[in-house]
Amino acid sequence: MHRSGIDLCAKVWRHWAMGWFIPGCLILTMGGNAMSEDQKTREIQLPAAVHRGAVSLEQTLSTRRSVREYSDQPLTLAQISQLLWAAQGMTHPGGFRTAPSAGALYPLAIYLIAGKVGGLEAGIYQYVPHRHALAVKALGEKRSALSQAALQQRAVSQAPATILLAAVYARTTGRYGERGKRYVHMEAGHVAQNVALQAVSLGLGAVFIGAFQDDLVQQAAGLPAPQAPLYLIPIGR
Repeated sequence: MHRSGIDLCAKVWRHWAMGWFIPGCLILTMGGNAMSEDQKTREIQLPAAVHRGAVSLEQTLSTRRSVREYSDQPLTLAQISQLLWAAQGMTHPGGFRTAPSAGALYPLAIYLIAGKVGGLEAGIYQYVPHRHALAVKALGEKRSALSQAALQQRAVSQAPATILLAAVYARTTGRYGERGKRYVHMEAGHVAQNVALQAVSLGLGAVFIGAFQDDLVQQAAGLPAPQAPLYLIPIGR
């Protein structure tokens, strides 16, 4: 590639989240983040995330536990903002995020199933990392349907919000072949641990659920066909 082409790719890298490969250059935002003008009008800007907290990493590590029972208190939009930033927030102009990703390909789609969140209607939202915003996918109470898909686990129906991690395997297997599937699963673990520790630092509890029927979760959350659900993370007080 000529130097001019390299410079162009570098500029694209700096100004956009990671994306699709085409011969000789990496361009465009990740699938799932690229949105039409109409879709952008249905985005909700999240409060800015806080980058310095009052609780040490050692404290969060020593007190983290799986929490399956929650009070009836709603979560705040600021708490949701912080949790989603911990999951996949942007930390560098080049598109790098809070969790490591093989090849910086970022194959995970992050959804919020909101039930009781102050200032946010119940519904399904997708996190848009490079704008730190929520894209509205569907409005209305969805927790019961998601709980049924998760073998009637009460934590899902009771939690004021659940974070859903879904994988687009092709983003990673396109470069790394079948080995890429392992990298996707590793990344999901990185993201989930970030969420776990952030929840503790906010005085919240969370549990990590993998026992569910994939097709029913896809249906309940309205996931597009290429996306496979990996994790449900109910969160509450």
